[in-house]
Amino acid sequence: MADNKNQKGQQINIELDADVAQGIYSNLAIINHSASEFVVDFVSIMPGVPKSKVKSRIVLTPQHAKRLLKALADNVNRFENVHGEIKDFEQPPIPMNFGPTGEA
Repeated sequence: MADNKNQKGQQINIELDADVAQGIYSNLAIINHSASEFVVDFVSIMPGVPKSKVKSRIVLTPQHAKRLLKALADNVNRFENVHGEIKDFEQPPIPMNFGPTGEA
């Protein structure tokens, strides 16, 4: 369990179950949005396997999506300051009709 403070300085309790703490591997994120939400589908694609499934879906408000973007950028910068630049290798293009579509 983690104790964190929200923006108003109030303490919040966050519980992390053991099965959730294990995490889910993903090497692809598909992001769609509507006027009111962002939908992020996490997928694990394996070589030689013709079909993949969405392993996890996260639905965010636009405000939380922007906070996530900032938090990820901050963490990537801190990681690279310690470990060096993360190499962004060229990936083969994924067909535009791959995966679910984002509709609210």
